Amino acid sequence: MTKVDIDWDNLGFDFIPTKTMFWATKEGDKPWTEGELKPFGTFEINPGACVLNYGQGLFEGMKAQRTKDNEILLFRPLENGKRIKEGCIRLCIPPYDPEKFVYWVKEVVKANEEYVPPYGKGSLYIRPLIIGTGPILGVAPAPSYTMMIFTIPVGPYFKEGFQPIKLEISKKYHRAAPKGTGHTKYIGNYAGTMLPAIETKKRGYSQIIYLDAAEEKYIEEVGTANFFCVVDGKLLTPKLGSILPGITRDAVMKLAEDQLGMTVEERDIPYEEVFKSSEVFCTGTAAVVTPIGSIAFEGKEYIFNEFKVGEITQKLYDLLTKIQLGELEDPYGWAVNVKD
Repeated sequence: MTKVDIDWDNLGFDFIPTKTMFWATKEGDKPWTEGELKPFGTFEINPGACVLNYGQGLFEGMKAQRTKDNEILLFRPLENGKRIKEGCIRLCIPPYDPEKFVYWVKEVVKANEEYVPPYGKGSLYIRPLIIGTGPILGVAPAPSYTMMIFTIPVGPYFKEGFQPIKLEISKKYHRAAPKGTGHTKYIGNYAGTMLPAIETKKRGYSQIIYLDAAEEKYIEEVGTANFFCVVDGKLLTPKLGSILPGITRDAVMKLAEDQLGMTVEERDIPYEEVFKSSEVFCTGTAAVVTPIGSIAFEGKEYIFNEFKVGEITQKLYDLLTKIQLGELEDPYGWAVNVKD
């Protein structure tokens, strides 16, 4: 295996290109091409491409991690394949087969094996992307599509690592409308979150918390992650609808129920109820399980568990990460070796 010149001890969440990517296309009524691995690089696109003019595109986020035994594991890759298929249906993109999706994700990771950070130093972030590349003038599905999978070695998403972060609730912006596309990893969902994130970070917070667009009463999502809180010993998380059905979110709910014996409720959570929480955290592929130490709202700061990592948060983080790294029995079959 070729060595790469990367400072693994100071790896951030920045774009570091690797050497190999996957590429497949679909033209008209023809099926998706089998696809191929090719050198990572740029490509030409028509100015009339549907993705450039009307935003027809979606993506996924996944990670590959190296174990103590130098194996490389993925986490629930088939769920990402299923989610991207559902997203295709919502955006009128010809769906891509989830099983084939997993096969090519494994192939891309194996082709970039030297970029998978050493054990405990980070992960190889995997970015599948499906976009409407065919040119079109009217607002309609593209005549042709391109699918890519590329990878980037990354460290922690939040620079604090597994330490409590400070968040802010704002009524200034909404993330997603009811019955819209908030539940898909649609590329158009993300540009609108950049300004709120920049503004809240200038005020000293790691991210914003969005409220529901209809009533501005209920918690929806952290800017880049799903939301959880512990109230009276129960684990609460916003119900699905206009939020992203996170794969890590789903895993955390199962672990809380099966391993910790907790009652888990998916429902509307008024922000007033959150302020009574004993612990608060957020989850995601990049965020993993990140404790939330405080939330600011309308000039007041609410602190949870004395701004320390809570017992439940710590247990869920340990359970999840040990399963992801093959260090704990995995009764769910979540950890998938890229060689299998």
